[in-house]
Amino acid sequence: MTNYENLSGRIAVVTGAASGMGEATARLLAANGAKVALLARRADRLAELAGKIDADGGTALPVTVDVTDEASVAAAAQVVRDGLGRPDLVVNAAGVMLPNPIDSGRTDEWTRMLDTNVAGVLRVTGAFAADLLAAADAGRTADLVNISSIGAHLTFPNYAVYGATKAALTHLSASLRPEFGPRGVRVTNLEPGLTATELGDHIDNAELGTQLAGMFEAFTPLTAEDVADLIGYTVSRARHVNLRQVVVLPTAQA
Repeated sequence: MTNYENLSGRIAVVTGAASGMGEATARLLAANGAKVALLARRADRLAELAGKIDADGGTALPVTVDVTDEASVAAAAQVVRDGLGRPDLVVNAAGVMLPNPIDSGRTDEWTRMLDTNVAGVLRVTGAFAADLLAAADAGRTADLVNISSIGAHLTFPNYAVYGATKAALTHLSASLRPEFGPRGVRVTNLEPGLTATELGDHIDNAELGTQLAGMFEAFTPLTAEDVADLIGYTVSRARHVNLRQVVVLPTAQA
């Protein structure tokens, strides 16, 4: 495994840590010396991951949380502080992708994507903002990493709401930089292209599910570990260096 300098001793929070990019990122950070709080809804998956990280010599704290619930996020933040200390690294990896035509009227899906992909990130960022700013004020490296999507820029039929949520996240990240940057907190927005994760398993539209499966067959997608590798590299740079926007695609994806 690649060694990332400057990660040892850091205290990280990773949402969406039960699977995919969140899980891979948590593993990588822990393997390189960071203490990692694992945040997600699935307590059993978090416990299993924490056990693996601990067995490998790392430090992980499983924290069950629902990012769509403000009280749940606030409680989770306190559990993190009590268990590990005040974090200096937050990775917003929790997200849902539920494509359907707009005229299908799936308001339940719209609400879920907006509440998780946008409002959820806001809740988590707000809950840990003071910790990040305190770390920077103390002269430590402090990072906020948001995982958006290439869908923030490219349009895909039937993915309008998902793309809109990711465009909002990309713009939010850009807007947070002038707030946090001058105070020493780096903000990075990461936009992956086609990536092999559980996101596609949530699609209940058979035609769209088949289309997505065809894309995975057409070319080699990114892996969750590829995205984690970029996050590890980004947050291990010297504290005066901010990789503000990273777009990563499979080589064959136009």
